[in-house]
Amino acid sequence: MEYEKLAYQLRLITLLAQGRFLTVSEMADRTGLHPRTVYRNLVRFPDVGLPLEKRGRRYRLSPEAPFLEAVSARLHFSPDEVVTLAQILTSVKTRSAQVTRLREKLARIHDGGVLIPHDVDETAGANIRAVFEAIRQQRVVLLRGYASPHSRRKRDRIVEPYSFLPGNREVRCYEVSSEMNKTFNLSRADEVVLLDLRWDHADRHKPLYVDLFHFSGEERTRIRLRLGLLAKSVLLEEYPQADAFLSPTDSEHWLLNAEFCSMKGVGRFVLGLMEDIEVVDSPDFEHYLRTTMQARLQRPLSVEVH
Repeated sequence: MEYEKLAYQLRLITLLAQGRFLTVSEMADRTGLHPRTVYRNLVRFPDVGLPLEKRGRRYRLSPEAPFLEAVSARLHFSPDEVVTLAQILTSVKTRSAQVTRLREKLARIHDGGVLIPHDVDETAGANIRAVFEAIRQQRVVLLRGYASPHSRRKRDRIVEPYSFLPGNREVRCYEVSSEMNKTFNLSRADEVVLLDLRWDHADRHKPLYVDLFHFSGEERTRIRLRLGLLAKSVLLEEYPQADAFLSPTDSEHWLLNAEFCSMKGVGRFVLGLMEDIEVVDSPDFEHYLRTTMQARLQRPLSVEVH
């Protein structure tokens, strides 16, 4: 049984290491594992040196996973070796298909040490490379001509970039003028300029978390809920990853104990199944629910359409 379990886990790791983003259903189909078992493994993998990258509901193994680096230490090329190979292949005067393919592969690997999404334009690609270098050197950058998605106006922004979001199109930064951490889409900047300034606010850089209901934020609140069978079934049908945060309290009830970035997502879940859910030792969330219900009762249930 243990050997069989290990075989399935290795099959899952191999699948995730191929670089493609996959849903839990796709992983389950290709490995023969139950979707809940896949989720349990995904939750545990980061603890054993297998960090994951997430894009929506799809996952893949991070190319920088310590476990993979240890296993492939004798098999992969270092950045300097890749540069040397690229230079040698560039000097070779041949149009053979094999050399052409090698040149293309090395160009993709060598691209500044950072993965550039294949569907971004030249400007966005240059911006991503510049920000990657800024993070590596812990430098401040100028986002020249950044177009705000709200005002649609362009203005320069001086920021300390510190973490790419999955996909490398967006980056978390500390903006010096507003003294806030914000997410910037690098395709909205005309240019990224590295400034001769080092980070001065590293203690204020905060990671961006994503909770069970796909709400994101820097702060998290722990909420405990006692679920009946109906609430538990609905939760797992829509969010199978919640299985890792459930524990039985008796034969008909389960405790959901998790941290949430926003009370909106978990609040919507509770308000929709109030008869089958109890709030446990979470006074701030209970206050949020009461306030939300009172506000909803003061609004008309229907509107006249002319």
